[in-house]
Amino acid sequence: MNIIITGGAGFIGSNLARTIQEDDPDANILIVDDFRTGSFANLSSEGQHGWSYQGHVIARPLSEINVYEMIETYEPQIIFHMASITDTTEASQAKMISENVEPFELLLDAAIETDIKLVWASSAATYGILANGATHQKQPFALSAAGKPANVYGFSKWVMENLHRQRQIDSPGAHIVGLRYFNVFGPGEQSKGKMASMIYQLAMQMMAGKRPRIFHDGQQSRDQIYVKDVISATLAAADDDAQPGIYNVGTGVTTTFNEIIQSLNQATGSHYEPEYFENPYHFYQDFTCAQITETRRGLSWSPKYSTHEGIMEYVQWLNSTK
Repeated sequence: MNIIITGGAGFIGSNLARTIQEDDPDANILIVDDFRTGSFANLSSEGQHGWSYQGHVIARPLSEINVYEMIETYEPQIIFHMASITDTTEASQAKMISENVEPFELLLDAAIETDIKLVWASSAATYGILANGATHQKQPFALSAAGKPANVYGFSKWVMENLHRQRQIDSPGAHIVGLRYFNVFGPGEQSKGKMASMIYQLAMQMMAGKRPRIFHDGQQSRDQIYVKDVISATLAAADDDAQPGIYNVGTGVTTTFNEIIQSLNQATGSHYEPEYFENPYHFYQDFTCAQITETRRGLSWSPKYSTHEGIMEYVQWLNSTK
C-alpha cells in the first residue's frame, strides 16, 4: 500500500501516520508538510514517546508541488489531505483562502483523474455560530446546517466542500470523503501552540500548579473528540465500503468547560476551581455538537471514547512525556 499524507507532521496527520505504520509496517508512506505548524518531534521518539516515522518526507507547501508528478512518482492508492492553514486568527483572508483552497482543488482533480481515494480534512468551523438558526438552538449539527462560517478559516473549508460536491456530481464513482472534524484533542497537538485544544491548554495550566482560566461561566459546551477516534474515522473513510460524501466526526455529545476541568482534576489528582474571565470574542462558537447518524451509516464508524475517557488517557500520556 502506497499512501500520501499531506500535513503529516501536524497533529492529526502524524497520529494518522503512526497508526498506519503500526498497523501495516509494510505500507509506504510519503509525508508532505511545510512544517509551519507541524514538527519533526511528532514523527520521532523525541516527541512521541518511543515511535519514529520510517517513511520519506517532502518539506514544501503543497502549492509548490506538481501533484501529478508526485502521484506518478509515488503511485499512491490513498491520499489523506490534512494540510491547511488552521490558525483562525490569520489576518490575510486572501492567504487563508488561496493556500487552503487552490492546492486542494488541484489535488481533488488529480485524485479523480487517476482514480485514487482522497480523504480530506474539513472542519466544524463550516457551521459557524448560527448553525441551527438565529435563535441558536442547542441541537446536534445536521450536515445540512453548515454554510454559515464565522471566520475565514471556516469559509475556506466551506469553499473546499463546494468543490468536492461539484466534482462528486461530475464523477459520482470517485472515492472522495470530506470529514468535518469537531474539537480534537490528544497527543501530538503541542506543536500547534495557541491553536492547541483547550483541553491541552487547561491541562498545562493545572499541571503547572495554576488555576485553569476559562470564559465566564464555563457552561459553554462543545463536542470534544479524542484524536484516536478521529484517526479511526479517517481510516474508515478510506475503506472500500465507505460511501463518498462529507461527514461529521465528533462524539455526538457535548462537554462543558466546567466538566472538562472536573475531568482534568480527576486525571491529575488536583482540586482546582476555575478562574473565570469575560469572553472578548463576538464570533465565538459557544456550542458545537456533531450529528453523526450519517457518519455511522456512511462510514460504518462510531466513536469508542467518551470525552472523559479521552481526557483520562491523554493526561496519563502527558505525564509520561514529562
